[in-house]
Amino acid sequence: MALGEFALIDRFFRRPVQRAALGVGDDCALLRVRPGLQLAVSTDLLVEGRHFLSTVDPARLGHKSLAVNLSDLAASGAEPLAFTLSLALPRADEAFLAPFARGLLALADEHGIELVGGDTTAGPLTIGITVFGEVPPGEALLRSGARPGDALWVSGTLGDARLALEAFRGTVALAGEGFEQARRAMETPTPRVALGRALRGVASAAIDLSDGLLGDLGHVLARSGVGAELDEAALPRSALLAAQPAALQRTCLLAGGDDYELLFAAPESHAQGVRAAGAAAGVAVTRIGRITAEPGLVVRDAQGAALNLRGWRGFDHFAAP
Repeated sequence: MALGEFALIDRFFRRPVQRAALGVGDDCALLRVRPGLQLAVSTDLLVEGRHFLSTVDPARLGHKSLAVNLSDLAASGAEPLAFTLSLALPRADEAFLAPFARGLLALADEHGIELVGGDTTAGPLTIGITVFGEVPPGEALLRSGARPGDALWVSGTLGDARLALEAFRGTVALAGEGFEQARRAMETPTPRVALGRALRGVASAAIDLSDGLLGDLGHVLARSGVGAELDEAALPRSALLAAQPAALQRTCLLAGGDDYELLFAAPESHAQGVRAAGAAAGVAVTRIGRITAEPGLVVRDAQGAALNLRGWRGFDHFAAP
């Protein structure tokens, strides 16, 4: 028997809630926000062929669908609370839904975030998630707080997700574990929620790297009214990416997208606090540049020469793929 909308929800997505006052099943969910905290809200839409390949494993797609939203909470320094899920499906296919729900809810459990509602309908495969988090007033990390003299830092390593995309496009050959490593980076990113919380009161500004380093840093610079200098040689990369041609490395590091690492600014005097935050969260943090008073972005190569950035841009949802 074919699955209907409500049977689909009941079988794969209805769960008892512990933190929310009311979850799936009513017209509205009811959230409990602890006294004195602010609600942080973010939403993302993932469309097949635009944000993910049709060949992706459904469990990994479930993971990534929530991970990209948790990454937004991380960039704000927020504690995850609850989320809603909206699904457009070509058909109610249990072979897709069971692993998708498993991957989604496993990551939800890892971060203590509850599914409290959403919607389902027929249509091209599209996944919409809205996340809710809590953050103390005045402690949220914003894009607008960078100041001249601040150091620029990034978590983890950059570029492997773009390397996987190039492998899928056939522009680079990756074999065996190398291909699988890059594919994991692309399909199962790790949201840096613990690091975001640890950076409250330490970082002056933050953003998650979803659309590429140049593009996302540009958002911080525009909102903060400042400029920046980056050291290309300092950009952290895996041994896999470091083994690729220099031009490909540059593309993956500067314009890759899908990294979901945190890029943040912090006063020079907070360097020890930044390293302590990274250690507490169990993630490497690397200093990659500095904030300048003069608007604009300069990227310097290993010899100190400024790169020509004309034509470089981050991911644009309305540009040709």
